[in-house]
Amino acid sequence: MRRRLGIAIAAWAVATAAAFLLLDPVLAAAVAIFGGASAALAVAAADWDRHSSYEEREMERARRRKEKWARNADVRARDRARWEAHQARRAEKAGGGDAAA
Repeated sequence: MRRRLGIAIAAWAVATAAAFLLLDPVLAAAVAIFGGASAALAVAAADWDRHSSYEEREMERARRRKEKWARNADVRARDRARWEAHQARRAEKAGGGDAAA
C-alpha cells in the first residue's frame, strides 16, 4: 500500500514539474493544486478500513455507560431514599390536613 502511495506522489511531482515547464504558470498551478489535493486524499484514504466499526464503537460506549451506572448505584439509592422520604412527608402533610379539617 505504501509503495502505491509513493508511486502516486512521485507521479504527481513529475506531472507538476512537467506542467510548470510546458504550460502556462496558472494552469501549472492548477495541476499542482488538484494533484496535491488528490495525493492528500489518497494518503488519508489509505487506512480507511482500519478504523473501528460502528458496532464496535457502540459496544465500547455501552460498556462505559454500564460501568458508570454501576459506579453511581449508591448515589441513585440515596436519591431514591430521599425522594421516598419526601413523598412520605407530603402524604403525611396532605393526610394530616384533611383529618384536621
